[in-house]
Amino acid sequence: MHIVVVGAGIVGASCALELLRDGHQVTIVEPGKPGGRQSASYGHGCWISPASVVPMSTPSLWRQIPGYLLNPHGPLVIRWRHIGALLPWLIRFLVAGSTVPRVERTAQALASLLADSPARHSALAEELGRQDLIRREGLLYAYPSREHFEAEALAWHLRRLTGLRWRELDAAELSAREPGLSEHYRFGVLAEDGAHCVDPESYVSAIIDAAVARGAKLLKTKVVDLAFEGRRLRSILTESGPLACDRAVIAAGVWSKKLAQIAGDRVPLESERGYHGVIASPRGGPLHPVMPSDGKMANTPTAKGLRLSGQVELASVDTPPSWNRVDILVDHALKTYPSLGRKTDLVVDRWMGHRPSTPDGLPVIGSSSRSDDVVYAFGHGHVGFASGPTTGRIVADQIAGRPSDRDLKPFSPRRFRWIGRAG
Repeated sequence: MHIVVVGAGIVGASCALELLRDGHQVTIVEPGKPGGRQSASYGHGCWISPASVVPMSTPSLWRQIPGYLLNPHGPLVIRWRHIGALLPWLIRFLVAGSTVPRVERTAQALASLLADSPARHSALAEELGRQDLIRREGLLYAYPSREHFEAEALAWHLRRLTGLRWRELDAAELSAREPGLSEHYRFGVLAEDGAHCVDPESYVSAIIDAAVARGAKLLKTKVVDLAFEGRRLRSILTESGPLACDRAVIAAGVWSKKLAQIAGDRVPLESERGYHGVIASPRGGPLHPVMPSDGKMANTPTAKGLRLSGQVELASVDTPPSWNRVDILVDHALKTYPSLGRKTDLVVDRWMGHRPSTPDGLPVIGSSSRSDDVVYAFGHGHVGFASGPTTGRIVADQIAGRPSDRDLKPFSPRRFRWIGRAG
């Protein structure tokens, strides 16, 4: 079949490659550079982590919402002027994490996408001839003390529930692994199976290059509509004109919301705006990926420098960036790694992008309500990069009519259907 993949981030690129393996004709539509600065794949924390099964919404979160609204420097910020538009999403978000059983189900669903993600990325990088881009060195969580670790009991319960293995490090072991780390941190947890990508842009670009080399076409334009005849998809309408096809995969991140509505599904998708700062040629930073528990940010050595990634800012997609969010990341890093030096001496590349997030923390994977010819693969939130290759395989299996070895019900777009009735 001729299949159009809308979006060339990690999810779209992975879908395209898997569909080519099945012998389909593939056209990838992306207005920007594949994996470029416009995509969430470009700016994420570089972690490929089976530990990322802990959803943002947990039973105690509702008590913290007032503080987040009032604290402009916290890890989660909600811009006041957008509260009205975000309220339906926020209510669902809080309900999704309202009980431990709900959160456990979410964690188990995420684990089905993440458990083997380091191995999948390693295999893909080797296939591309870019083994240098994926490193399996483990991922470190740094705490001031064991008591601070134990205060996050629910998060580690969810990780244990989903089969994560880790090793605890005392102060001496932590210092030996990360000699540049502040003495403030006296306890560590090493998720030994974790991996990271040292250059996400080059990695996604390499996947797209491989797809093109295998016969895919890449069109640099924007999709504006879908054309149906009854329940059959006939073409994708782009700014450059119509594109006839048999199937379409919607993997356009936060911009998938409008296309999903055209295809019959009102998905409550919002942007969790994330930020990063990359310190060029750092001195005294981490040797491996580190997440300081008091900063809730990924500190990752990359090919372009030390990437400091984090922050969740809820606002509309077109709201201008708040670059003080990057200052918060840099200021925290200077305390975490004293040898980094003075802020005025650092060269920092600043970035803001859009995590496409559903309120229940799970992506949307499955066929649309209007037509089985349209398949969704978006809404991965914080786990899009790690779960990209797995999602690509799931999508290819669905289009081929092959049964999946995973329970896909948690990712169904139909789980939001009552919004349409209420609306």
